[in-house]
Amino acid sequence: MLRQIIFALILLITLTVFAYTLNRLIKFFSFTRPAFPVKDFGKRFRLMLRVAFGQTKIFRRPVIGFFHALVFWGFCIILLGSIEMVIDGLAATERILHVLGPVYSFIVASGDIFAILVTISVIIFLSRRLFLHIKRFEGIEMKRVSHIDANAALSLILLLMISLLAMNAGYVGYTTLSGSESYGVYPVSSLLAGFCTTMLPEDFRLMYNISWWTHILLIFVFANYLPYSKHFHVFMSVPNVFLSRLDPLGKLTNMDNITREVRLMLDPNTAFTASSADTPAERFGVKDAEDATWKNYFDSLSCTECGRCTSVCPANITGKKLSPRKVMMDLRARMKEKGPLMIRNGKDFSDSRSLLRDFISEEELWACTTCNACAKECPVNINHPSLIVDMRRYLVLEEASAPGELKSVFNNIENNGAPWQYSAEDRVNWTKDLGFEVPVFSELPEGREMPEYLFWVGCAGAFDDRYKKVTKAFATILNRLDVSYAILGKEETCTGDPARRAGNEMLYQMQALQVIEILKRYNIKKIITTCPHCFNIFKNEYPDLGGNYEVINYLQIISRNIDEGHLKINKKSLKDVRITFHDPCYLGRANEIYSEPRAIAKCVTDNYVEMKRNKSFALCCGAGGAQMFKEAEKGSKEVFIERTEEAL
Repeated sequence: MLRQIIFALILLITLTVFAYTLNRLIKFFSFTRPAFPVKDFGKRFRLMLRVAFGQTKIFRRPVIGFFHALVFWGFCIILLGSIEMVIDGLAATERILHVLGPVYSFIVASGDIFAILVTISVIIFLSRRLFLHIKRFEGIEMKRVSHIDANAALSLILLLMISLLAMNAGYVGYTTLSGSESYGVYPVSSLLAGFCTTMLPEDFRLMYNISWWTHILLIFVFANYLPYSKHFHVFMSVPNVFLSRLDPLGKLTNMDNITREVRLMLDPNTAFTASSADTPAERFGVKDAEDATWKNYFDSLSCTECGRCTSVCPANITGKKLSPRKVMMDLRARMKEKGPLMIRNGKDFSDSRSLLRDFISEEELWACTTCNACAKECPVNINHPSLIVDMRRYLVLEEASAPGELKSVFNNIENNGAPWQYSAEDRVNWTKDLGFEVPVFSELPEGREMPEYLFWVGCAGAFDDRYKKVTKAFATILNRLDVSYAILGKEETCTGDPARRAGNEMLYQMQALQVIEILKRYNIKKIITTCPHCFNIFKNEYPDLGGNYEVINYLQIISRNIDEGHLKINKKSLKDVRITFHDPCYLGRANEIYSEPRAIAKCVTDNYVEMKRNKSFALCCGAGGAQMFKEAEKGSKEVFIERTEEAL
């Protein structure tokens, strides 16, 4: 009875402390902004099974991923045994779940095997941290306390496994020597007990009791240590995957408050609802922790600081200050700092610090190429670019702050409909001297049936001398295939993609709504693009503003016609030429188009080679996120040089 009382008191203290910590975190969440609606539960559940429980993203690095998966799966199995221990402690029973029969034996045997596998895995993890000095575990954000925390958590897990194995060995030894009934199968602990040839039954019983109390107390300590540790992801990772954005990686969230303002500007007859005089002005973007969404904060709590995101970040690889891991750690640290002050003084409380500049510098934000390599790599589906772009939105929309080159780009898009100072008249210059006429929607004879496809040329396709060669070549292919298509010509304008990635959501939506109106005029439903960014924005982002189209990349058109025999390839001219393919971020990672370009390349050469970083692992070219239009942030080299060197 005394044992039950002591156990109940310890359990009560543990749960009280944990509930207090959890309550603080819930209050912190109340300060954040809404995110996307959580729906499609079936899809979310399947995602959770695949990514969280299946550990599929961990296996992107197969060797160390295997050991991490062992730890995760081991914890899942051993958790069942921990629940049994709590019941035994409260009810003064022993192995109460043995009533499950063969199922119990399977669970116990699995837990016993996993205990030794987890032990081996944790020793490997500790050795890597203590002796190998792996680069992704370093960085300006990885202070001494971060390393101490990681080693402490791993040490606690190691002690948990050792105490579990000792407890099971004591149980097996006692029941075997005393002739008591034994429940379950313990393949590893039976071997360990067999080594203790000089121990008596009462020795094994004492070993069991000490290990039982040690193990359960370590569980209680571990549970209350985790919320203050990077290993809080033990609790947060599975729900974070379940709550993941289900949109493609290339899609940014739409700012509905901006949409209302833009629609009002474009159409004064739009219904307008005046804000109450008591309603504070809404802040655009993220300046401080409370401006972030609940999902951003959930991401920050789920971050295990593993550094996988930073290790694949093109900006970080080339010596820039940006570290996606640091962005998440900074949001978590800022909320930990400001959250208690807002609890005491209200959400409107303001101190002299903010997430922007005091934690995350403008230099870091402007280094991001929005390539989504970090989000693709993260084992728990954290989306770093969404927060980075939201902070850019604050800079541009609230402070009119952006690199000078980008301000020029904004002006050009607004005035010329392109990032460069070209006239709309120049958009059709590439059509000259083709030997055939490129149809233009506005010039089609009245009464003629509308073409099936819009060929969206894009700004680079129309103005850049090198890219115009691609545009001409593809138009020639469309003509020879007798595809029913036309271009917009002088009516085409920038989709707004560079503005959106640079944080100028207002300009993006003005451009997007203008484009949607033009396409509506010609009843366009199908679009062919050559630019991956135009492809992504039409396919994934325009639907938020009412622009729903079937969007096809030109590589898909070419590949399909080769397969169907409509395009014949002369392989002789390039047969022995070594060819590789750079996966554009917004074609590959964002939209998972990998096979078509490779199929085409293999049709023109027998010497196709892959770069080391390819497909979803491909390194960014460095031009995305509006980087193409500005000087790179200070670093050791340009991203495009890093990628070019890899290709060569």
